[in-house]
Amino acid sequence: MASNGDVMGDHTRIILVDDDDLFRESLFQNLTDAGFDVVTFSDGPAALEQITGDDSADLILLDWKMPGMNGIQVLRQIRDNGIEIPVIFLTVLSDQMYEEAALLSGAVDFVEKARSFSILLKRIELILSGAKSKSVEAELESAEEEILRRGKLELRLEMGRAFWEGTQIDLSLTEFKMLHYLVSRAGNDVRYRELYDLVHGKDFVAGPGDEGYRSNVRTFVKRIRQKFRKVDDSFGHIENYSNFGYRWRDDVSSAP
Repeated sequence: MASNGDVMGDHTRIILVDDDDLFRESLFQNLTDAGFDVVTFSDGPAALEQITGDDSADLILLDWKMPGMNGIQVLRQIRDNGIEIPVIFLTVLSDQMYEEAALLSGAVDFVEKARSFSILLKRIELILSGAKSKSVEAELESAEEEILRRGKLELRLEMGRAFWEGTQIDLSLTEFKMLHYLVSRAGNDVRYRELYDLVHGKDFVAGPGDEGYRSNVRTFVKRIRQKFRKVDDSFGHIENYSNFGYRWRDDVSSAP
């Protein structure tokens, strides 16, 4: 069953889907207090009926583990219906395999439920600031923040946004962090472990054996490359050094 926040003019509308009554009600209250219009659902089918019938929401917060229809199934049906509303997964599952599955299925971010509301709110603001900007030019003119430029690339550091020749590249926050790290060290080799620690924290253990983190990093870098090549098929600035890591190169004329 759905419960609606007060309709407040042009305020951002968020759909929250979670089967945990206490968590859902608590987050609903926090979001409402923050000025959002919120609609909540306790299961996937009810949420899907609403979303496919009215895709005017600005953002969906989606629980992973739900009975009957889990969050990944809900997300895939949303995308299969051609609905591109940004989706953030909320979950108690911390293993990187779940984050990868969420992002590969079309989510824009993945936030553990244990994180504070202030962290979630910042993620929401970052995502919505990109989704609601009327144009790249208008956003660039209005923002007062540090911008890192290298050739065709522009990184808006505070907002976590990347642009290639003026076209926004839809990176997740994790992908943006990795890209920023590489670009800020352009021309230098960056180890797999450095990129992994950047996301998960120093000495986090991932996958089987001492080198299990490498496949995780490769997955993220592959996805970053694919997103750039959607707007420029000659993109080849992220170079791989086997058994070591990656390097950002400025002097690239064509993709490898």
